[in-house]
Amino acid sequence: MGGSELVALRAAGVSLVLGVAGPGVPRVLHWGADLGDAVPLDQLAAAQDAGGNALPPTAPLLPTQRDRWAGRPGLSGHRDGGPGHLRLSLTEPVTVTIDPTGGGTVTATSHDEVAGIAVRTELELTPQGLIRQRHAVTNTAPGRWHVDSLLCLLPVPAQAAEVLDFTGRWSRERAPQRSAFGDQTIAHESRRGRTGFGAPSLFTAGTPGFGFRTGEVWGVHVGWSGDHQHLAQRLPDRDGVLGGGELLAPGEVWLAEGETYTSPWAHFAYSASGLDGLSAAVHGWLRARPSHPVSPRPLTLNTWEAVYFDHDLGKLTALARTAAELGVERFVLDDGWFLGRRDDKAGLGDWYVDADVWPDGLHPLVDEVNRLGMQFGLWVEPEMVNPRSRLAELHPDWVLAAPGRLPEEQRWQHVLDVARPEVFEHLLERLDALVTEYRPAYLKWDHNRDLVEAVHDGAAGVHAQTDAVYRLLDALRARHPGLEIESCSSGGSRVDLGVLARTDRVWGSDNNDPLERQHIQRWTGLLLPPELVGCHVGPPVSHTNGRATSLAFRCATALFGHAGIEWDITGCTDDERAALRSWIGAYRRLRGLIHTGRTVRADHPDPTAFLHGVVATDGGHALYAYAQLGSSARDGATRLRLPGLDPAASYRVSLLPELPGPHLHGRPWQPDLLLTGAALAGHGLLAPPLRPAEAFILELHRQP
Repeated sequence: MGGSELVALRAAGVSLVLGVAGPGVPRVLHWGADLGDAVPLDQLAAAQDAGGNALPPTAPLLPTQRDRWAGRPGLSGHRDGGPGHLRLSLTEPVTVTIDPTGGGTVTATSHDEVAGIAVRTELELTPQGLIRQRHAVTNTAPGRWHVDSLLCLLPVPAQAAEVLDFTGRWSRERAPQRSAFGDQTIAHESRRGRTGFGAPSLFTAGTPGFGFRTGEVWGVHVGWSGDHQHLAQRLPDRDGVLGGGELLAPGEVWLAEGETYTSPWAHFAYSASGLDGLSAAVHGWLRARPSHPVSPRPLTLNTWEAVYFDHDLGKLTALARTAAELGVERFVLDDGWFLGRRDDKAGLGDWYVDADVWPDGLHPLVDEVNRLGMQFGLWVEPEMVNPRSRLAELHPDWVLAAPGRLPEEQRWQHVLDVARPEVFEHLLERLDALVTEYRPAYLKWDHNRDLVEAVHDGAAGVHAQTDAVYRLLDALRARHPGLEIESCSSGGSRVDLGVLARTDRVWGSDNNDPLERQHIQRWTGLLLPPELVGCHVGPPVSHTNGRATSLAFRCATALFGHAGIEWDITGCTDDERAALRSWIGAYRRLRGLIHTGRTVRADHPDPTAFLHGVVATDGGHALYAYAQLGSSARDGATRLRLPGLDPAASYRVSLLPELPGPHLHGRPWQPDLLLTGAALAGHGLLAPPLRPAEAFILELHRQP
């Protein structure tokens, strides 16, 4: 293989080298550390040649048995039960476009004429160092071709010997778990019809013991909100692969002649310096999108944990006035406003304002919220229906199910078949009418149950449902440009880059207990920058687990995100209102930094504490939070080493003035230090010990 048969792309410390000369699908020779701007491609190709009949170390982008690949095939399917073995060959030269700002794109078209299958492969290295990959499969012959699986895969070397995956449940989303990665397959599969509480933010392979700031790591995220799979696989005779795709049920996707199935985008990131490098690539790419929401992200009050279903104009007006006095900028009316909705057992599907509770509609509340200078937001759950609703009585056949075989109810509700045209049009009409009449700036779009036994038009229905929901979101946004939408799904069960291509933030979890939130937000932040994650100050006692925590700890936890409040603040004491007003002032002062800076997380030696922060892109301003989560085995002062600063610069270190700090020997601890970034990262500073559920925040400014 000569140098002209290789393509090398570089961006943000990442190199991607592909063999593009065929006859089969291109293969990646290198994905990882930057190889420099003068890669001797001919010598690199020679180094890949094992000689004789030995297998090349890396498989093609769509490996099959023809490539002597004994692992999971990149593309599998069949033509009405016939053999599905494919022999794809390039049908035209590979197209390569180099981006002068870094990276570029590679597009390859291949075909198996005998099988009647064509594939278009797209691979992009973005200027931020993120790789995006997808495939489109077209049936070019008569008869139906059934798609069983279509995976996006990239190679990882032998030193990637440990995998970071996730598990999770309601109110404890995205809990990390690690395992050794040998000659085996490690797969994470979700068949919930939505992303899932334990879905990987980034499914990662790396050098053993990798951390946030150390180790070589490779990660992947499949941007799809339905059933999906992530996997790491290594065979004894090849490099490992990392990747994933949509998880298709039997018979779910079949193609008539001329029809095409396109995989979701898979997003791949590499870092030579730990997990923070993966986050930097994904966060940077997200922030470069034209549609990315920018600061100032309004401080939000959501009414759920303040009033639940008890909607009363007087109570809600008082809540809005108190919120405005404290500095809240967006007021969101949660569940309970629509027809028959006095609890969660009835009303879903009837998206009309309940005249028994709201005789003048929502206008009196909306007008007061707007008069107070706040935006108005509204909760909806369009994809669901309660059996106790007018919609269910009129259209029992609109449920996502096989005729006569309703799945088991969850939360007293079923799923609507959004892919059914009349359901789609009804939901679009109702949502459009509500937004047109009340002009909310924001919709909290909820989704409170798994899809079980989902059937659409006689076949497995999760794919069609997910695609239809995406189209519904797109259509509503097209009618109402500027409308913000939050992806909420029993809290954090629909957090992925597919839904975030058409929404503006996610609800990280229904759990506002700050101790749990410290974990949930840390691992959600592996994928998403802070401005995309809703983080609220809840009441003194968490309604999910009954734990009582201090207001200071709740505020310190909620600061590092798109901040808000979920609490009946009309009952707050004067001291609590003063503390909230100060915290809101801090958020409004600092959100420009929090929502544009680089997320950094220290590999702190105490497993009972977290140390994390945000550093401005120019290194001139930074925030660090130190949170004690449990009882430490250590006694005495704690050394905090602060990562991510300019090593040559000097920084003034002080406590964040708007939040209370810790005490040392009964007296307030008030650091006022001037240290270099190198000293703060390499030596650190001593801080007083904290009790569980205590935290403080340091603010740093670079000095001239």
